[in-house]
Amino acid sequence: MPTTHHSAAAERHLQAAHAHEAAAASHNQNDHLGAHEQSKRAQEFSREAHEHTEQVLKQESETVK
Repeated sequence: MPTTHHSAAAERHLQAAHAHEAAAASHNQNDHLGAHEQSKRAQEFSREAHEHTEQVLKQESETVK
């Protein structure tokens, strides 16, 4: 099960990185609204990755006890 959560967190990190790259590309094309939307998506993916990581840490600490 932790592997699943690790994979989910890793996937969200990759999605966030992709959204950051898309935001940079939009910004370079003077599409500031598009860049802002992509940045918001990146932030959401990063938040989800953090939540998955917290779940993994909680489960692992409960397993060790």
